[in-house]
Amino acid sequence: MTLQPTPTMQLESYQVFAAPMTVEDLPKLHELSIGVGWPHRPEDWELAISLGEGIVARDEIGRVVGSAMWFPLGTDFAAIGMVITSPRLQELGAGNWLMGHILDRVGARGKVLNATRAAYRLYISLGFMPLSPVHQHNGIVGEVPASPRHARPLRPEDAAAIHSLDTAAMGAARPALIDRLLQLSTGTVLERDGRVTGFALCRKFGRGHVVGPVVAETEEDAIALVAPHAEALSGQFLRMDTRQPEGPLRDFLIAAGIRHHDTVTRMGLGPVPQVQGPAQTMALVNQAFG
Repeated sequence: MTLQPTPTMQLESYQVFAAPMTVEDLPKLHELSIGVGWPHRPEDWELAISLGEGIVARDEIGRVVGSAMWFPLGTDFAAIGMVITSPRLQELGAGNWLMGHILDRVGARGKVLNATRAAYRLYISLGFMPLSPVHQHNGIVGEVPASPRHARPLRPEDAAAIHSLDTAAMGAARPALIDRLLQLSTGTVLERDGRVTGFALCRKFGRGHVVGPVVAETEEDAIALVAPHAEALSGQFLRMDTRQPEGPLRDFLIAAGIRHHDTVTRMGLGPVPQVQGPAQTMALVNQAFG
């Protein structure tokens, strides 16, 4: 479906205006996300703004009443996220209007996003197709189950291998994102025969910490990568978003107190990135970045 975005939209008795998102919008964006129950801190918004392009919807007195962003995945694809409107504005078509602006800017790139239940019908109406469920696990870390402990701490010289693994597992390069995550995160890696075959990054996010991305060849390898982060955060809030179905990895998370909280749907419009190696993405950076 092709949308023709307009610079303004009439919502009942007042107008909203589309404008490029800037870092000056950060305090109001934080208020917006709090209003819909999202856990993002100002620092999480700042990371998103630094790595993507966004649109805000402002009302006549300058309040931010909606947002939408996109993030490059190489030159051929884009991830869409941080799409927020209040339920009332969603009913009046504000989400459709914001998506029109984002789709216009993304152009011919293949598009992926993670749809909440509330937004699923909107994306279907725009031509997005469901690809796979994404399971959000979170909770206070308790006793971490016994599991293989053959991961080692990330070293600076591992950066090139991390970039290569993430590109192959994602099916598209995102160097700026990975560089920033390496600055913000602690990491673990798996090494076999002198070659890095998997990694996990953990950073502050939302109510506590998030593990992601996690790239590994097997769920057992993913557990070995995640376990040291869970142990280091015992008694603290930890989140992980994974596309893995029920199995060893999710069983491990639940046993450690990181329980299933919600499920969203990965969706695509046009061609989508394809895994290019034996390792796959076992956990997302977050739902906006993929």
